[in-house]
Amino acid sequence: MAKNYKVAVIGRTGKGAYGHGLDVVWKTIDNIEIVAVADENEAGRKAAATRLGVKNSYADYRIMLEKEKPQIVSVADRFLDLHRDMVVACAENGASIFLEKPMARNLLEADEMITACERHHIKLAIAHQTRYSPVMLQVRKMIADGVLGDLLEMHGRGKEDNRGGGQDLMVLGTHIMDLMRYFSGDAISCFSKIRANGKPATKDDIHDGGEGMGPIVGDNINASFAFNNGVFATFGTHKAKFGSGTRFGLHLYGSKGVIHLTTGGLGSAYFLDNPSWSPIKVKTQWQEITSEGLGKAEPIKDGGLGMGNTLIVKDLIEAIEKDRQPLGSAYDGRSALEMIMGIYESFRVGTAISLPLKNRKHPLSMM
Repeated sequence: MAKNYKVAVIGRTGKGAYGHGLDVVWKTIDNIEIVAVADENEAGRKAAATRLGVKNSYADYRIMLEKEKPQIVSVADRFLDLHRDMVVACAENGASIFLEKPMARNLLEADEMITACERHHIKLAIAHQTRYSPVMLQVRKMIADGVLGDLLEMHGRGKEDNRGGGQDLMVLGTHIMDLMRYFSGDAISCFSKIRANGKPATKDDIHDGGEGMGPIVGDNINASFAFNNGVFATFGTHKAKFGSGTRFGLHLYGSKGVIHLTTGGLGSAYFLDNPSWSPIKVKTQWQEITSEGLGKAEPIKDGGLGMGNTLIVKDLIEAIEKDRQPLGSAYDGRSALEMIMGIYESFRVGTAISLPLKNRKHPLSMM
């Protein structure tokens, strides 16, 4: 018999709401009961209670945690200013957590969140849905089987819409950093160049990024990373005049070819079987990689974020029961954030920096 779990949801209508479906995902899971929702906004709280089919709702998430004693909580809001406080409160009440990305505003907060999770022996899964995709599992298998050859380089870009630059780096860059780590392990160094309004950025260009994320800088960011396995990677984002949203993803360059990836619950992946990396020099075409493998039909009809969330919470429950870390754990969330903070630390000191960072404060707050 599957164990039943009491689940609660924390959202913030008008301040990141319920993220990308981190509330309703629990309605897809059989062995749980959604017992309550917390939202400081009265109208949003009532709507969420109706949507989730719960009788108990609270303006204060701390009271909800104390009274309801949930075993798992979705910390669903996209605004970052309360992620640390909410996660620590959940941990102190013995609840494991499904957390919207990015993890926190800075590494000090991320460290405190992990310390609380460790102290109270609870699990945290972060909403980096793409690493749970069965398509990405096939990509990993292709790399392990040598189909791509030796992985040499990775090149990622943000969404590059009106958030291009600092906000894009924080909100969407976290997905790309997480995928880089998924395929290549931990980065060991970073070097960045940041521009604002066509000029090298200075401390005068630092401003609040909105959505509770804290300080950001730049509308044109380029960064490079070295990884422990010898792989080199770049990340870039700017406010695009052309092609906004179309470059968001990651390219993996191997000695035998190239794989192009996009994010999502299923995401997408295509392989160019060509060591020249050019479809012109040798007449080859991109082949789709599906959840069944290279060149095979995709049986999954709906591969959206909802599917990704379902995979995450099922894995979180299994992680609780087997006392292991989730596939996308608090440590993975912190490491993705550390790469972002590494970009800003390199900007602050004006040279390449080593990872992990000794400085746990937000680099821009120190300028």
